[in-house]
Order: sequence, then structure tokens, then C-alpha cells
Amino acid sequence: MRLIDAEGNQAGIVKTTKALELARESELDLVEVAPQAKPPVTRILDYGKFQYELAKKEKISRKKGHKSQVKKIRVTPKIDDHDFGFKLKSIREFIEKGDKVKITLIFKGRMVTHKELGRDVMERFIQETEDIAKPEGPIQMEGSRFMVMTLQKK
Repeated sequence: MRLIDAEGNQAGIVKTTKALELARESELDLVEVAPQAKPPVTRILDYGKFQYELAKKEKISRKKGHKSQVKKIRVTPKIDDHDFGFKLKSIREFIEKGDKVKITLIFKGRMVTHKELGRDVMERFIQETEDIAKPEGPIQMEGSRFMVMTLQKK
């Protein structure tokens, strides 16, 4: 196996018993770094410290990353212009943050017979946000009372 010593220098190709002996002498661990390589690459290091450093790097990368969420907005086909503008403002904020927005249009009572009104409202949301967002899929019906669409950042 190819051996890398505690200082990071290549010790060359060494037998397993010799590598284990060198690790014991330096009171460190022998860790297989690249098992798929020919010959496999091993390294003499403090395994506890190595695990700690990996965990620390992973924690920092998780802290920096933004986890995308799905925000939900509920509307009806008879939405007023002011309410539409208010919902549109919220949708834009969510999308600019990097979140997805699921818009659920609810048909109440006899409104269900006028699905074209609901589709018009959904199309209006698409048109008003087309500069920063795009629909994730087509506008769909969930059951007979809900029309659903998801917007995501372009």
C-alpha cells in the first residue's frame, strides 16, 4: 500500500505490517484514505482529530447553505386587486430568498363550476412573477376544490 506519514510526506509503497508498525511507533492511527486506488493509499494520523476536523468543516458548510423551503399561499378565484398585490409581494419576497412557493386556489361553494376564473388568477400570478420565477409544473387540480401550482426561482 502507498503510505503517507504524519507530516504529509509520501513514504512510498510499503507492506501492511510495516505501515502498522510505523503507526504504532508514532502512537497514531493508520487510516485508509483511498481504497479504490491501485495500490490503496493509507495515511498515518490521529483519527479522533481527523473526525473532529471533518465534523467542523461539515458544520460550517451547513451553516453557510440556505435550505430551500416551500412556502404556501392560499387564494380564492374572487381575489380583490389589493389582496392580489399583497399576496404577490409576499410571493416575490419568498422567491428572492430562494424558497419555492406553492399557490393553492380554493373553490368555495358554487365557484367550482367556474374553474376558468381560478385558472385566470393562476395565470396572472405567473405573468406578474415571470421576471424572477417560473412554474415548476402545470397548474393542477387536487380533488374538486383545490387548484395548485408551484413557483420556483429562475
